[in-house]
Amino acid sequence: MTGLSHLGVSSLISYVIAVLLPAFDALIPLLPSETAVIALGVATADSADPRAALLVALAALGAFLGDNAAYLLGRRFGPAAARRVFAGERGMRRRDWAERSLHRFGARIIIGCRFIPGGRTAITLTCGLVGYPRRRFVAATAGAAVIWASYAFLIGRHFAQSRPARPLHAPGPAPGGRAAMPGPAVPPRSAR
Repeated sequence: MTGLSHLGVSSLISYVIAVLLPAFDALIPLLPSETAVIALGVATADSADPRAALLVALAALGAFLGDNAAYLLGRRFGPAAARRVFAGERGMRRRDWAERSLHRFGARIIIGCRFIPGGRTAITLTCGLVGYPRRRFVAATAGAAVIWASYAFLIGRHFAQSRPARPLHAPGPAPGGRAAMPGPAVPPRSAR
């Protein structure tokens, strides 16, 4: 794994990480895409180079591509999966609930699930599976990707700029709860 010293606006690896991790994270939710984007924000915190905005744009693009790949997988394998997942009367009720919820709250659910571990993958596959309208899905995932990439990158920049002498005081990868609270990620030596 590359260290923060190898990341920055002049490093090709930063641009590769910005696109690939968020793209593949949609299909393999164990990849640390949010952590990587936060790390890019930390690594570029001292830079006023406008290429930092390109890193955010590439992270958003990667997230958008990954979400749409998951949607297409749901569409492609949806009929076979639907026979298993939505089998029986109970399964039909679940499918009806999913379709009603997406019809009523579609974009809000897609954007909200972008910030829930595993929720992104579940909702994008479900949208494809139940046939959520493609145009609405593309618009919602584009908005979600921009919000997510900006949020993660700016968290990294903010914490790096506010605590430059204490690098262990950093946010966790998940939004809300502990991640949004400043403070030690590792207990101080005196507390151990």
